[in-house]
Amino acid sequence: MFEMAKIKVPIISIIIGEGSSGGALAIAVANKVFMLENAIYSILSPEGYSTILWKDASRYKEAADKMKLTANDLYDLKVIDNIIKEPMELTDESFKKVIEELKKEIQNEISIMLKLSKEEIVNQRYSKYRKISYIKEV
Repeated sequence: MFEMAKIKVPIISIIIGEGSSGGALAIAVANKVFMLENAIYSILSPEGYSTILWKDASRYKEAADKMKLTANDLYDLKVIDNIIKEPMELTDESFKKVIEELKKEIQNEISIMLKLSKEEIVNQRYSKYRKISYIKEV
C-alpha cells in the first residue's frame, strides 16, 4: 500500500461485490473509490467481527449493522466517492445499463484527473486516505 500510494498516475478503485480482508485496505488507496449500490466493503467479515467482539459468530447480522459496510454508510463516512445504482433485478439489459453508468463515471473522473500534475495526483490520494475516519463516542 505504501508503494501504491506513491504511484504517479490516477487510481480508481471499483467495488463490485465484496471487498474485504487486507485487500480492502489497498482498495482505499485510490484517488477515487466507486461502489456498486448492493456491494459490501470492510476489512473483516461480519461473522469474524461478531466472533472477535462477542465470541459468537451467530450475531453476524448485528455485527454487519455496526460495521457500516454498505455503500450508503461508506459514502456518508467519505470512504467511497460515488455509488453506482443497481436495478432490483439484474438482467442482461439492466447489467448493460450499470456498465454504461460505470463507464461514464470512470471517463468523467479520468478527464478531471488528466488535468492534474503527478504531484497533485499523489497529494490528492494521500489527502483522501488521511481523511477517512469514523469516531463514535460510547
